Order: sequence, then structure tokens, then C-alpha cells
Amino acid sequence: MRILHLSDTHVERTDAPNRHGVNPTASLRLMLDSLRHQRDVDAIVVTGDIANDGAVEAYTTVRELLREFALPLDVPVFCTTGNHDEREAFGKVLGSGHLTADGSERAETVLESADGERAAVSTVDGWRIVTLDSLVPGKVHGWLGAEQLAWLRGVLATPAARGTVLALHHPPIALDVETQRVFGLRNPSALAEAVRGTDVRVVLTGHFHLQLFGLLEAVPVWVTPGVVNRIDLTAPPGTERAVRGASASLVELGDGSAGPMFHTLHARDPRAHETVYEIDEEQTRALIQRFG
Repeated sequence: MRILHLSDTHVERTDAPNRHGVNPTASLRLMLDSLRHQRDVDAIVVTGDIANDGAVEAYTTVRELLREFALPLDVPVFCTTGNHDEREAFGKVLGSGHLTADGSERAETVLESADGERAAVSTVDGWRIVTLDSLVPGKVHGWLGAEQLAWLRGVLATPAARGTVLALHHPPIALDVETQRVFGLRNPSALAEAVRGTDVRVVLTGHFHLQLFGLLEAVPVWVTPGVVNRIDLTAPPGTERAVRGASASLVELGDGSAGPMFHTLHARDPRAHETVYEIDEEQTRALIQRFG
């Protein structure tokens, strides 16, 4: 199983630079163009923050760009919500988030919880793909509600033919970085309990705009860097620096004991590593106080 994993496209309603001077649509185009030589791809997974402000126009742009990329490969596309997304607009354009290469709905099972969470299941060549919804409207951090977790446990109660891939926006792991601890998934132990003893082979996430690997109940968790920008942890402690450079990941899952393996792919951006924004300790503390 070969998955192209993207996240955090942050596309705007217009094809123009954002307030930091980066054009998110151009970044996504460049990333997809850089991935055009990938072969034997089985799925494309996009783990949230697809639209920066939840605009229908942004989701439409992303859907069409992914459709143009996926059609020649004839592979399905799986999308999740992130904290910048808006569920109604997401659903209007992307449905369950499980799409065929031409953009048609393909989900086998869909949950729409009482809290509005949207999760879905599809099967690709014996692999089960489960997308979860960790969006908390108006907040930066993530949370998986009790109904969604119960649904997930029910799905995982029956093993898939080859294994399960979970995808969600907020990582259930974090470095000793305050913004990650505060803005990640707030109930990782609940997710750990749900996947314990199941056939989940990997958890794919985004949100942190950098690459990160860890384990949740012995299940590999991969955080892919952002498409719109990436966070540079060489900045002084307590501050945050974002730099240019769209990135994505190639995830390879083997049968039995082989894999998973992860490789970061970088767009060929001549302006890569230029500073997009930098906030000092006071601004970082204010951000945490406001959203934490």
C-alpha cells in the first residue's frame, strides 16, 4: 500500500497570496506538480485544514486540483477536516471526504454524530481507510467525541483483510513544545484505548506543519509537514517561525511484519526556507492564552 499524504493546504477563497504573502493555491499546485512522477500509488490522503477560512470556493479549488492529479493515477482521495475547516462547506463540496479519482462519492460507511462530527470508512485493495473528525469549532486543539469513538470501536471490532489506516488532523503525540502540547489532540488516551489490540497499522495526521513520528499504543503515528508552509523548530524556544517550502509524505505499508515506512517529499520551491512569519515569546504566549 503506497499512500501520498498531504496536509494543511490552507487554500483561500481566491487564488491570491494570504496575509503572510504566500499563495496557498500556488503551493498546492507546485506540490502536486513535484509529485507527478510518483508511481504505484494506491491512495491520496489529505489530513485537514484544507480551506483556510472554510470557504466553498476553497474546497472547490482543492477538489479540482486533486481530481486533475488523481485521474491519471486512477486512485481515490481521502480528506479529513481540520481546525480551519467548516463542516457544512466541506460536506457540500467533498461529501464524506472519500472520493473516487473523478471526485465521486465512494465511502462505504459514514458517521454523522449528534455533535456534527463526520467520519467515514472505505476499502482499498483490502486495506480499510478510516477518516476521523477532530475539529472543535472555533478552537485550535482537537477532540474526538464519545459517539465517534464508540463508532470507531465498532468499526475496528472486525479486522480488515489487510489492515486499517486511520487519518485525522490533530496528532495524538507531541514534542515538548508548548504549542504542540496545547493545540494537539486533547484526548489521545481515548484514541489509544480505541485502537488497542486492533488491526490499525498506522495513524496519519497533520496540523503541526512539520514531520514527526511517534507511537500510540505501539501503533506508528506520522505527522506530515504542511503544504502551505512548515514550522522551523530551530527558532528560539518559546517562539514560532514558519518558513516557505511545501512538503508531503510517501507512506508505504507492507504485509505482515514489513513497514510502515515514511519518506518526506519536498516541492522544488526556489524560495524554500524563506521566513513566512515569526512570533516572539510574548506573542506565542498570547496565542496559547487565546486558543489554549
